[in-house]
Amino acid sequence: MNLTGEMLIGASFVRGNQGTQRAFNPATNQEIAEPAYGMGGAQEVEQAAALAAKAFDAYRSAPLTKRAAFLETIADNIMALGDALIERAHAESGLPVARLQGERGRTVGQLRLFAQVVRDGHFLRAAIDPALPGREPLPRPDLRLAKIPLGPVAVFGASNFPLAFSVAGGDTASALAAGAPVIVKAHSAHLGTSEMVGRAIQQAVAAHGLPEGVFSLLIGAGRQIGEALVAHPAVKAVGFTGSRQGGLALLKAANSRPEPIPVYAEMSSINPVFLLPGALASRAEAIGKAFAASLTLGAGQFCTNPGLVLAVEGAGLDRFMAAAKEALCGAAAQTMLTPGIHDAYRSSTSAVRSAEGVTEWVRGSDAGTQPNAAQAMLFVTDAARLLASPVLGGEMFGPAAVVVRARSLDELLQVAEHLEGQLTATLHIDAADSDDARRLLPVLERKAGRILANGFPTGVEVCHAMVHGGPFPSTSNAMYTSVGATAIDRFLRPVCYQDLPQELLPQALQASNPLRLWRLVDGAPARM
Repeated sequence: MNLTGEMLIGASFVRGNQGTQRAFNPATNQEIAEPAYGMGGAQEVEQAAALAAKAFDAYRSAPLTKRAAFLETIADNIMALGDALIERAHAESGLPVARLQGERGRTVGQLRLFAQVVRDGHFLRAAIDPALPGREPLPRPDLRLAKIPLGPVAVFGASNFPLAFSVAGGDTASALAAGAPVIVKAHSAHLGTSEMVGRAIQQAVAAHGLPEGVFSLLIGAGRQIGEALVAHPAVKAVGFTGSRQGGLALLKAANSRPEPIPVYAEMSSINPVFLLPGALASRAEAIGKAFAASLTLGAGQFCTNPGLVLAVEGAGLDRFMAAAKEALCGAAAQTMLTPGIHDAYRSSTSAVRSAEGVTEWVRGSDAGTQPNAAQAMLFVTDAARLLASPVLGGEMFGPAAVVVRARSLDELLQVAEHLEGQLTATLHIDAADSDDARRLLPVLERKAGRILANGFPTGVEVCHAMVHGGPFPSTSNAMYTSVGATAIDRFLRPVCYQDLPQELLPQALQASNPLRLWRLVDGAPARM
């Protein structure tokens, strides 16, 4: 594919006139010469938003089978890009080719999952309470409920997933599945990758004869484009993955509108890992090695990176620390996604290292002259220091973590209560730890969206049961997930139809049930 550096606004290719920007290779610390991307502004936002608003009713009314086939065509088009897509993403992110191949698989997999969700029709939550004209003292009208999409959605690509949380990532896939047009703000860290995937979506829109405004891709300064997108009255929801600062800025802008809109922002998480005594007694070394592998995976640039380890002090914790030290001291430095992320990692680890009562336990191999490369780091402190020092509970976003030694389970519980909202919390337990785990679980349920046992949180499965969300500040809305089939719920709202004639009802609610859906009829599941 010949990259042109143009934005995709509906079916048009548009070159912005607000300056130019080139992609950047963090592994070489150099710009990628071609192409130069023309940056857009408020004018391009207006064009994309107007097209999205115009497309909304026609797109949401398209048959579910057509919507599902559209999602599958996007997946097919992405796969058809072949090695060129992986090579460009590798050049722009520094991520290993094997990792990107896996991420591409996840990207197309979630598109196909949402195609299945659309065909099933369960996401509509169709419910029917038939009229009861003879009910005393008052008759009941005919009441029918189904969900409809909110309206056009603005999606902001993430830096750490150039495919799976980007142009055709989970936010886009779930919004399109809901029946909502999407306007994507491309992340500046992977401009060429974004253009390639954007064209794959644009081609799918045309192939299925959908309104051109179903999809647009904008490029430009984050603040300028972002604020204009969130402020535009045609945009009815926002999907975002990134920093807490960025998410809160979008949330503030959305709440300042004459008509506030929901912002589904995934922001920051340190994903605490609790090592209970029985597990440490039986397998401390194995846990230490597995922890080191999880911590350094992808240079630690995962929102589910295990950044905090908590355990009661003793011989088991000492054995864990020794194993983790052995595994991490030889860990190679890895290229980070951008110079800015690398600088932020160095700053955050320096702040932790300088905090009172903190010891640097181990540091990975030196980066030498390798640009933008992160060394793995493990720090150790005690529970009292963590409770007194906010910096120790912050996200370092890289291959670094803090181990916290507690004097007792009661102190572990105190630390757990102190933690902010998290995407995940992990328990390493054996049968002997059941009583202790039972005491921790109610706290962790209040603190996290996903609770793991005897694993590590860096793998996020795309399926029906997955929750990738959690209490603030891990996300801006703990009621929803950004990964998995129920991510579609973020972009839907219920509508009740009272005594509407059959010919005016949505197909999902008609008496003949032309979509053959399972529906809730008088409170009971029925396919009638």
